Amino acid sequence: MKKDRLYFLTFLSIAAIFLLIASFAVQYFIKASANQLIEVQVESSKREANEIAKLLDFQLSKGISKDSIVLSTQQIIQSSQKDSWFISVFNWSGKEVCHPDITKVGQEVNSNQTLLASLEGKNNSEDLYDVLVNSDSKNPDLTEIIHISPLKNADLIVAAHVNMSRISLQMNTLKTNFYLIFLIMGILIIVLSFLAVRFIGSAYEKQLELKNSTLTSEVVNLSKLNTDLVSYREKVVEVTEDDGLEDGLEKGRQRILTYVRNELVPIPIKEIAFIYTENTITYVVCFNGKRSTTNASLDDMYTQLDASIFFRANRQFIISITAIDKIIKYGNSQLKIVLQSKTSEDIIISKNKAAEFKQWLNM
Repeated sequence: MKKDRLYFLTFLSIAAIFLLIASFAVQYFIKASANQLIEVQVESSKREANEIAKLLDFQLSKGISKDSIVLSTQQIIQSSQKDSWFISVFNWSGKEVCHPDITKVGQEVNSNQTLLASLEGKNNSEDLYDVLVNSDSKNPDLTEIIHISPLKNADLIVAAHVNMSRISLQMNTLKTNFYLIFLIMGILIIVLSFLAVRFIGSAYEKQLELKNSTLTSEVVNLSKLNTDLVSYREKVVEVTEDDGLEDGLEKGRQRILTYVRNELVPIPIKEIAFIYTENTITYVVCFNGKRSTTNASLDDMYTQLDASIFFRANRQFIISITAIDKIIKYGNSQLKIVLQSKTSEDIIISKNKAAEFKQWLNM
């Protein structure tokens, strides 16, 4: 149940992050794409207006009358207002002489002079985009002049117009396409991210369960090992109480001779907690904490002790079964022995010797 809730919260988090990023990104991409589209069309309209102005100037220079030129131009641009971009001609007094909508011929030119100045000066498509966003796109007659090209040989000016309703329709289509793309992309990203998180989470959970299972098994084995230790130690104590220790030590000596400074001190083997070597000196430590030395090496000492009570843990330590406090798992399949009497160094039984130690406890 907790796992399903975690996955659900993960799904919501991914969705929230994507929506937050998309809400800013989609506006930026729409504006950038719209500005690029407008800039291309503005340049095309400017070029068209300049070419028509040059053509009309050329016709005038060849002696063609102004009225004939105006008439032919009107016939050419007739009904072109349905396009997003179109051309008109007006005179210096500001009245239309050629317009796609013939009803506007003779009327005063009405356009955004600030926009025209901006586009003429900087070719700033962002200004036109802002006008489009704030314009009344439902009005089909709303147009703006974006460029003018005066004729040299007549009092006429060729103007490039933009049909605001048509361009606004293009912008809406562009927005719809972007929103649709982001919606599809968002669904794919959220779903795929959710599946990836779930797949990775499941794989991690399996590994964790396997580790927990292995750890549980090791804990059980370690618990059994400590149980065997307690059982064996109790058995040794019972033998001692029944005065049978001497019988159990027939294989070795009952006491060893040690030194405390220059004094010879015999120590009963049953009082020895552990024996260790340090700087080539062999030390014998009793349960009461007293420490003495011996001239014998660790190998020689081990041959004199009862193997059922003493164990050679490593090259440095020989330990008594009754001195062991607990056994701890250490490293990779190694064991750490904690004695009742504290030692300056950890007593570590290697991986290779751990099996022998376990068998020794089960004797």
